[in-house]
Amino acid sequence: MKVHEYQAKQVFAKAGIPIPPGDVATTPHEAVEIARKMNRPVMIKAQVHVGGRGKAGGVQYAENAEAAQVLATKIIGMDIKGLKVKKVLVTAAEEILSESYVGIIVDRAQQRPVIMVSAAGGVDIEEVAAKTPQKIHKLWVDPILGLRAYQARNLAAKLYRDPGQMRQAADIIMKLYDVFWKADATLAEINPLVTTPGGKVIALDAKLNIDDNSLYRQPEIAAMRDLDAEVPEEVKAREADLSYVKLDGNIGCVVNGAGLAMATMDLVKRYGGEPANFLDIGGSSNPQKVVSALEIILSDPNVKAILFNIFGGITRLDDVANGIVAAFAQLKPSVPVVIRLTGTNEKEATKILAGMKLPTARTLDEAVKTAIEMAKAEA
Repeated sequence: MKVHEYQAKQVFAKAGIPIPPGDVATTPHEAVEIARKMNRPVMIKAQVHVGGRGKAGGVQYAENAEAAQVLATKIIGMDIKGLKVKKVLVTAAEEILSESYVGIIVDRAQQRPVIMVSAAGGVDIEEVAAKTPQKIHKLWVDPILGLRAYQARNLAAKLYRDPGQMRQAADIIMKLYDVFWKADATLAEINPLVTTPGGKVIALDAKLNIDDNSLYRQPEIAAMRDLDAEVPEEVKAREADLSYVKLDGNIGCVVNGAGLAMATMDLVKRYGGEPANFLDIGGSSNPQKVVSALEIILSDPNVKAILFNIFGGITRLDDVANGIVAAFAQLKPSVPVVIRLTGTNEKEATKILAGMKLPTARTLDEAVKTAIEMAKAEA
């Protein structure tokens, strides 16, 4: 789960990380009021869950409240990479002497958090990593011991020579790691971390991504979820207790079990096709899940064929078959479908589907090849 910059800054500020003053606005009038109260130049920053806001014109400098109104009017409602801007952050424009980068992610290979710092902040860290990887310094943190003060000081020394700024940066790094750990984050990032003419070190930007699986114990962060900024199909799938990720292909996949879903997508790719989604209906035999799954897949206009690949272990195939019958009765799909069901109550499922005269397959290879051919015929 992603949170907006203003929300990440709220979390950072609560942890004691210094941020510029500011507030969020949903209308130009609100933006003007915030700017007037601050009585200084401000930045108007679009709040959307995509990168490149500045390049798209979604981050603008306003000298005064009147300019803030003009810019807020322009930015609110703007389309940035397919997302409509509904909120802007009105925040103090700081005078900047230097820009650095601090970020924390989970290194899955090392099975521990890794902190990355670079004096080359203010730009995409991926660009720095590609062109000048020597400018990025990394520290893998023992998840049991946590981040030690001396480790934070060593990282800060990679960013600043001034002792006062080093101490400030070390304190920010310690607090950022605390946020990362306590919030069950997958990413906590400050880019840029800036120094001002007065010698202060401030988090000018903030990014925070949270592990969805931990939201049950993060009620305050879960309440920050912006459903309007997420893929509608993924929101609907989550409400239906389905695991769904939209992809760019044209073969819709309905599978039970994450491992089988991945194997199905891999085989689609191997035979020259492109999966339109990852969708795991789980181990439940609830027929309504099948209806919901098919409805979500059919909402994708790129889907030209649908592949059902269900292995009946805990899942009863007769219940899945009843779900398919109900889904076809309700949704009347116009794209071709191929079905592979194998396992528990397979014979009963075959009898239920017999009257529908849908293409079936005995093996996964056969089912995938059929789906690919169907998609080509529909293209």
